[in-house]
Amino acid sequence: HLRIGCRVGAVIEETWVINASPLILLGKLGRTDLLEQLAKQIMVPQAVLREVVSGGAVDAAMGDTLAWARNRVVEDIFVPISISGWDLGAGESQVLAHCIFGGYRAVFDDGEARAAAKVHSVPMVGSLGVILRARKAGLIPAARSLVEQLVESGSYLSAELIRQALTKVGE
Repeated sequence: HLRIGCRVGAVIEETWVINASPLILLGKLGRTDLLEQLAKQIMVPQAVLREVVSGGAVDAAMGDTLAWARNRVVEDIFVPISISGWDLGAGESQVLAHCIFGGYRAVFDDGEARAAAKVHSVPMVGSLGVILRARKAGLIPAARSLVEQLVESGSYLSAELIRQALTKVGE
C-alpha cells in the first residue's frame, strides 16, 4: 500500500538518511532539492558516497550531485549484527545503522534493504515516494513527468505501481 502523508507546503520534521540509488536517480533528475524541502536534515553516510564515487563516469549532473552529497556526509558507524546478517552493501548497512541509532527515515530503493528496514521498524521512503511527497506538498506541479524520468534514468517501477502512485496524487 502507498501512504503519502504530507500537508501542502509542509516540511517533515525528520532526518532522512539517503542511500546511493535514490541519490544517483534524484541527482540525474536534478532534483536533490526535493529532499531538502521535504526533510529537516539529509545525511549521506561515507559508505554511500564511496559507492556513488566508485560508480564510474562523472558527468555534470553527477558532479553537482556529488558536491551536494559531500556537504551532507556523516561518518560511518558501527553496524549491528542484526543488520550485517542481511548481506546488504556497505551503503545500505550504514543507512540502516544510522536510522536505527538515530530514529531517522531511510531513503532506499533496493528491495532487500527495504525488507531489512521493515524488520527493524525503520521508516522509509524511496525515490518514487520522494516525488509523490513533493507533489502532495505542492513543491512540484505534477509528478508524472518526474516519474517517467525516474524510469528513464534506470529505476525499475512496474506500470501498475506507477498507475497506483499517480492515482494517489490525482494524476
